[in-house]
Amino acid sequence: MEIIGEAVKNLSLELKNNHSVVSWREIAGFRDKLIHHYFGIDYELVWEVIQNEIPDLLTNVTKILQAENI
Repeated sequence: MEIIGEAVKNLSLELKNNHSVVSWREIAGFRDKLIHHYFGIDYELVWEVIQNEIPDLLTNVTKILQAENI
């Protein structure tokens, strides 16, 4: 999740605006909380994200890559 969050920060604003179906800001913010241990790490939340959010993110990013011919 660290790598995903860091990668999101390096995407262009144009790409993020064109594909707002993904919660780019939330992904980057979650990465920051995880890495910097703000208020401790909620392992249940991390597991929930892995189970419920990552599969949807993968689907959306795959569609974005196809749409952008990347």
